[in-house]
Amino acid sequence: MLTQLEQTQQKYGGANTVIDTWLAERQELLVKYCKLAGLPPYDQDARVLPDVDNVNDFCQILVDYLSAGHFEVYNDIVKQCQEHGPESAKLAETIYPQISATTSQLVDFNDKYTAINVKADLSSFDEDLSVIGQILEERLELEDELIHTLYAKHS
Repeated sequence: MLTQLEQTQQKYGGANTVIDTWLAERQELLVKYCKLAGLPPYDQDARVLPDVDNVNDFCQILVDYLSAGHFEVYNDIVKQCQEHGPESAKLAETIYPQISATTSQLVDFNDKYTAINVKADLSSFDEDLSVIGQILEERLELEDELIHTLYAKHS
């Protein structure tokens, strides 16, 4: 996911400040995810659950990222695609519902684990985090497709 982000930043970085800010938030989200999951270069003992503060930090940036996407970036991208012809508008209208479908699952994770305390039941955390990683990967691919459509056809 981090490699995919780097490629997206290299291709489209600097073209739009809203997109640049959003991609910076995406980077922060992915770094926090990798730390929680113990993925390289943030390897950790798999037998140890992550620190509660790290879980809360991840949940906060997750919600911030989702909010920025839905309330700022998607509307801007979809509007621009609609302005540039029916083919782009149709693609944007097809992708946006797929992205939205991932939101409820990500929000559910946030609701389950945000503001957890030391006594919280984290027995399913690793499994839930793995599922969230898969959902994020799918979502980021869809978001990149929207960004690509906007810039490949209209810039």
